Amino acid sequence: MTTYVLVPGAWHGAWTFEPLARELRTLGHHAYPMSLTGLGSRRHLLTPSVNLDTHIADVVNLLEDEAITDAVLVGHSYGGMVITGAADRVPERVKGLVYVDAMVPEDGQSTWSLVSENERTWYLDGTGENGYTSAPLPFFDPRATPHPLASLLQAVRLEGDLARFAEKSYVYAAKWPTPSPFTELYERLSDSPQWRTHAVESGHNVMREAPRELLEVLLSHG
Repeated sequence: MTTYVLVPGAWHGAWTFEPLARELRTLGHHAYPMSLTGLGSRRHLLTPSVNLDTHIADVVNLLEDEAITDAVLVGHSYGGMVITGAADRVPERVKGLVYVDAMVPEDGQSTWSLVSENERTWYLDGTGENGYTSAPLPFFDPRATPHPLASLLQAVRLEGDLARFAEKSYVYAAKWPTPSPFTELYERLSDSPQWRTHAVESGHNVMREAPRELLEVLLSHG
């Protein structure tokens, strides 16, 4: 039995991982799909002060409150920033990491610094009237909610590196409609003996478009 903590990308809540979580539970595992502060079912908590540190604390607090010591942290897109920060804070509670078409930051990097101008335009075009949120893109699921802009701009601060974690997988979505900001990262990790890499015939929303392939990757960490 394995414990999976599933962290969605920007604008998305726990609902994006819930079908996968149900599959994992049916197979006898524990699964915690998360809605980060200010997003999804916790959108009422969105304020200008919500940032990357807030979201890292969401994951760390879950691990500590549930006394989890064998977590496989799964992060989609922006969620890669969050699981990296959480694993760095409490490495003794983390068994493995799965990045799903996600950022894999080093100390001092941010979502903003790791994406292309195309994605930066998305973030800023959606700031809306309040100036501290980024609006969901028009083609997103209607459940998507505004995302705290500060979390996309804040750099992560890390005390160690990912070499501490023996189990690391990267799932690359090979069918972005525009050039993927993750291609160079995927190619670099594919050359590293420390990583298991997987390319799937999917757009960025791997959970929806390649759920079986993603499930198989997660189970390989069981």
